[in-house]
Amino acid sequence: MSDEEHHFESKADAGASKTYPQQAGTIRKNGYIVIKGRPCKVVEVSTSKTGKHGHAKCHFVAIDIFTGKKLEDIVPSSHNCDVPHVNRTDYQLIDISEDGFVSLLTENGNTKDDLRLPTDDSLLTQIKDGFAEGKDLVVSVMSAMGEEQICGLKDIGPK
Repeated sequence: MSDEEHHFESKADAGASKTYPQQAGTIRKNGYIVIKGRPCKVVEVSTSKTGKHGHAKCHFVAIDIFTGKKLEDIVPSSHNCDVPHVNRTDYQLIDISEDGFVSLLTENGNTKDDLRLPTDDSLLTQIKDGFAEGKDLVVSVMSAMGEEQICGLKDIGPK
């Protein structure tokens, strides 16, 4: 054997484990897909017929789950696509700071202080108004590919 060391250029980053492969032909509407490195929810799938040289193609129209931007991708149906691991967690809202961060209570009693208020105006006013009225609010936090954002709100009654 040779005693020289082999150096490999790694093109994958640590974000690789935040997704899993799934065949493009099996991804359906309301499923999730990674397009241009962004986690998206599929709103439309159309499959074209196989052409002269083989592959049927899937045309995905999807909306970024964090920014709301519409993205499109066309993939041969037999190829694999990345699908993000998407989790929703509910936390109780404790406090809103002046700089736009929220303080949340986790399941095990710790606080989570690294989340910003959502950019969605209606959700933002619901959270601020409910908090000002002294209601007990539970926020739903969606996380995928290392990003987290508040995506929903539940009122569990007055304190």
